[in-house]
Amino acid sequence: MDRYFCKVKAISVGNKLYLTVLSLFLAFAVAFIVFQQAREKQYKIGLLESRLESFNAQIHEEVQGKRQPVDNTLTALVKSFNNKELRVTLVRKDGRVLYDNFRRDYAQMPNHASRPEIKEALRQGHGTSLARHSSTLDREYFYSATYFKRDGIVVRTALPYDNNLAKTLQADQHFIWFALVIIVLLTLVLYRFVNRLGTNITKLRIFASRADHNESLETEDLAAFPDDELGEIAERIIKIYKRLQTTRREQDILKRQLTQNVAHELKTPVASIQGYLETILENPHIDAPTKEMFLQRCYAQSERLTSLLRDISTLNRLDDAPNMQNFEDVNISEMVQNIQKETALQLEQRHMTFHNYLPGELIVKGSQSLLYSVFRNLTDNAIAYAGEGTSITITAERHTDYWTFVFSDNGVGVPPEHLSRLFERFYRVDKGRSRKMGGTGLGLAIVKNAILLHKGTVNVRNNPDGGLRFTFTIAI
Repeated sequence: MDRYFCKVKAISVGNKLYLTVLSLFLAFAVAFIVFQQAREKQYKIGLLESRLESFNAQIHEEVQGKRQPVDNTLTALVKSFNNKELRVTLVRKDGRVLYDNFRRDYAQMPNHASRPEIKEALRQGHGTSLARHSSTLDREYFYSATYFKRDGIVVRTALPYDNNLAKTLQADQHFIWFALVIIVLLTLVLYRFVNRLGTNITKLRIFASRADHNESLETEDLAAFPDDELGEIAERIIKIYKRLQTTRREQDILKRQLTQNVAHELKTPVASIQGYLETILENPHIDAPTKEMFLQRCYAQSERLTSLLRDISTLNRLDDAPNMQNFEDVNISEMVQNIQKETALQLEQRHMTFHNYLPGELIVKGSQSLLYSVFRNLTDNAIAYAGEGTSITITAERHTDYWTFVFSDNGVGVPPEHLSRLFERFYRVDKGRSRKMGGTGLGLAIVKNAILLHKGTVNVRNNPDGGLRFTFTIAI
């Protein structure tokens, strides 16, 4: 478990996804906060500009139409603004200063035509400078200048760009704290989601590694998954794999059993043929009647081998290439009549009767050879095991999409504990008697597989009055 976990932890997809998504989210959050800060600061600067522009307009009203501004009047107006730090400067369009409330000797002040806010105001009607250093007063100011073209003057107001103003222009810090709280919450939610995802991926990786090394999957680390859609899918994958493993093991067991059964079934007739032939070869002067008897027995055993190989070939075709069968219209009534004729001598020898109650024309779509095997094997099985003096009955009932057949006899039947296994390959109720009768043990297995290939179902039970009753369906 440790080596799996360490390997998974080093290259965890969940961790990569978490870090990638978190990085993108944090980058977006930082960019949004910076954008919001700049936007809010610009908004506050705009408000301050509007306020200073309003001051500029009021001052212009006082000096409008006057050749020289009245100092006392402007000084009183500036005081009415209730801001001792407010600086007011009037500048002619040629840059000469007409008035400055912080300098009495404004006539001696240098030309202001080169000041950025003055130049912008002359060009666009209004100009600003943020945190520009004043060479006149040796401190930084926030300037707002408005050019009144009619009077040819620029009214400039300014506030010191000190800590108080800087704080006023800063964005609201509560928004930053709110954004940080949201980031933390979303990070925790993302971690919880990615952690569940990572747990599922880790378990699936452990499962894949264990499955690849044919190791046990019945471990605690694969016992339960998180209760979400991916966890449910992962559990289903493991359950399907376990089911496939179980099926594969069962198939391996069946293959071994089949191989053993085939070897056992082949061994007896081959040994018999070999024994009879050795006797004939080692005794060249054996009399003719005895030699003929031995050869007849060899022929009978060879027929048994042929029948066994034919049945095995039929089952292999059903298992390996069920879709390769040639389907055509098959007349079941005619087929059963032919089987009845073919087995007439055997029925007569065992004093048995065959009651065929099928309709005159019973047509289905299917494989001629496989359907023949179904009815022939059921007939041979009844002749072999029902007992002398018994009867065989076959009936059919039509439904919308299929026919239901009932094939029964009134013989000795089968003990109930054997009924569920009658369709197994090489299964025999009475092994000694079955081999004596020449059966291969594959007839009913062929019957079941052929019916399933024709989209039908089959079951068997004992009749109340004795004998076996096979009920099966065949699609039309």
